[in-house]
Amino acid sequence: MLTPDKNGTLLTTIDNKIATVQFGHPASNSFPRVLLDRLTNEITFLSDNPEISVIVLKSEGNGAFCAGASFDELLAVSTLEEGTRFFSGFANLINAMRNCKKIIVGRIHGKAVGGGVGIASACDYAFATTESAVKLSELAIGIGPFVIEPAVSRKIGKMAMSEMTLGAHEWKTAAWAHQKGLYAKVLETQEELDLEVTAFAKKLSSYNPEALFEMKKVFWEGTSHWDKLLKERAAISGKLVLSQFTRNALIK
Repeated sequence: MLTPDKNGTLLTTIDNKIATVQFGHPASNSFPRVLLDRLTNEITFLSDNPEISVIVLKSEGNGAFCAGASFDELLAVSTLEEGTRFFSGFANLINAMRNCKKIIVGRIHGKAVGGGVGIASACDYAFATTESAVKLSELAIGIGPFVIEPAVSRKIGKMAMSEMTLGAHEWKTAAWAHQKGLYAKVLETQEELDLEVTAFAKKLSSYNPEALFEMKKVFWEGTSHWDKLLKERAAISGKLVLSQFTRNALIK
């Protein structure tokens, strides 16, 4: 399916038991709430599709993989309810990826910021390029990576997560992210990236889908409380986004 350009694009193709889901937005592949909801619904829909075994998640273009939340929508938030609802978008997406019955392979071709790091972390296996630096910039605008923290900490550990969070102005290299476990493999070019992703997804799709599903449950053991936890974290971010500090930071 394809969403209107003003809200970004979402396109799914299915071939030989592999569903490739591509999202995009003109603002560095950032996420307005409509696009977040579309992606969440698509992941949930594909989870129950017996014709596929693997999902490849990617984004458009040659620039950033994902710049996180839409700043325009953050600026438009005027109440706690609106703020909580906005940040619940990322909570819902991460939980959909966690609960998805299919293995999700991330194709991280470029930089990831904030929610983009959360999405990469929620993938079961992620490939990247040397251009795929990461940053958690939320503290710099007066909020924090509360919603995505459980997914990021699960992947790279609490100390590395803390290092990224407090170094809110610092980019961490793809090599650093690989060393910490966010990326399974880092390639030099997008061409090499595509070859690796295609080969890996093809190999996975040849495995017993029931075995893949049972392993996915093992991978995510101990996260059943995230449905409640991420909503609580969304409320924290929803409150902080109303602060004067954040207002000033967003309009700079």
